Amino acid sequence: MDPLALTPVQATTGTGYVSNVGGVQSTDGSSFASSLTGAVDGLQQLQNTSNELAIKAVTGDLADIHNATLASTRASVTLELVAAVRNKGIDAFNEIMRMQA
Repeated sequence: MDPLALTPVQATTGTGYVSNVGGVQSTDGSSFASSLTGAVDGLQQLQNTSNELAIKAVTGDLADIHNATLASTRASVTLELVAAVRNKGIDAFNEIMRMQA
């Protein structure tokens, strides 16, 4: 599957399909952990694609500069999405810790 054809949400699942984010299937958090792992793997794949296309654009081997621009933008948006989810998770953890004190 072409990584440029994926939306940020699809790219973060690593499968090309939107995962069932709301359907937690176990109580030990393994579904959430696997979702986060897939998100980071998808982000890494998008960044690698962006870097490869940027190198091709600089060396003159890229026929269409739009592909490099799209890959860069998708990697940037996905990074912002993953960072926002991480920040919300940290905020939630800190709030839980405050409730226990």
